[in-house]
Amino acid sequence: MTTFPSISGSNLEGQHFDLPRAFAGDLTLVMIAFQQWQQMQVNGWLPAIKALARQYPLRYYELPTLPRWDPLRQWLLNNGMRAGIPDKHTRETTITLYTDLQRFCRALDIPDLDALQVMLLDRAGQVLWRARGDVSPDKLAGLTTAITDAMIV
Repeated sequence: MTTFPSISGSNLEGQHFDLPRAFAGDLTLVMIAFQQWQQMQVNGWLPAIKALARQYPLRYYELPTLPRWDPLRQWLLNNGMRAGIPDKHTRETTITLYTDLQRFCRALDIPDLDALQVMLLDRAGQVLWRARGDVSPDKLAGLTTAITDAMIV
């Protein structure tokens, strides 16, 4: 079973997180985006994820995941994202990761950076379910089944 790797990042409110330990909740959904255009895919998933989070004990996070950059470039990007997101909850649940992308993707069995990665994790960071790309009825059905199965165990 794949485990989310240990990695540090900060949310758009400036709070530091050591992941996966800092994920709050027994079940956590992460949306890992590697390119700016993948935000459209995130936005497509969000209404369904928010509905699931109202129905089940599910926390969710957006994880823009980028190569390691110099501190000034990171600061500029984070401030640009922060300025573009008026909702405080969204800023709190958006954690930017600057990392070795090849190593990160290898740890999570992600074949490429060409699509959004959506993963359901348990408290230990084990990947219970995954999908890539745009939301679909089949993917949502699989996610809902994975959530209910995890709650039974």
